[in-house]
Formats: sequence, structure tokens, C-alpha cells
Amino acid sequence: MDTTTLKNTPKVQTAFRFRKDLLERLKIRARKENRSLNNYIETILMDVTYNQPNDETIAAIKEAKSGKNLKKLDLKKFDEFVANL
Repeated sequence: MDTTTLKNTPKVQTAFRFRKDLLERLKIRARKENRSLNNYIETILMDVTYNQPNDETIAAIKEAKSGKNLKKLDLKKFDEFVANL
């Protein structure tokens, strides 16, 4: 995404209606990230709108959701792997 173009894009003031509980959660999350509510919501919408996964990622997501080709995880080997990190 070309952020230079986005920075030069004029902004338009608008209004939305949100459920009260959703708005409170958004405010809390914005505060945790030291962002304004407007900036936080705009960032979320930009990510959803412009950050599309590529074909390979889409295929991997579909495969993972389908449950095909799953292998059983040997937790003992996994614990050994983690211990060696």
C-alpha cells in the first residue's frame, strides 16, 4: 500500500452509529494503543479494506479450515524443540 498517496488523500467528516458496548470497547483499545478513537477506527477500516491476502495465503487458510492433511502433534518433541530455542 502506498502510504504517501493515502496521506495526501483528503478526509471527509462523517457520522456513524455504534452499539454503546462496541463504542466503549473501541475507546478502551484506542487508549491502550495511545491513539485517538478516530485514528484507531480508521486504521482498522484501512487494514480490512486494503490488506487483502494473496492467493497462496487464501489457499492455506482454506486448507487449515477444512482440517485436511492434519498431522498429530507429538508434544514431547515439541517441548524439546521449545526447550532448545
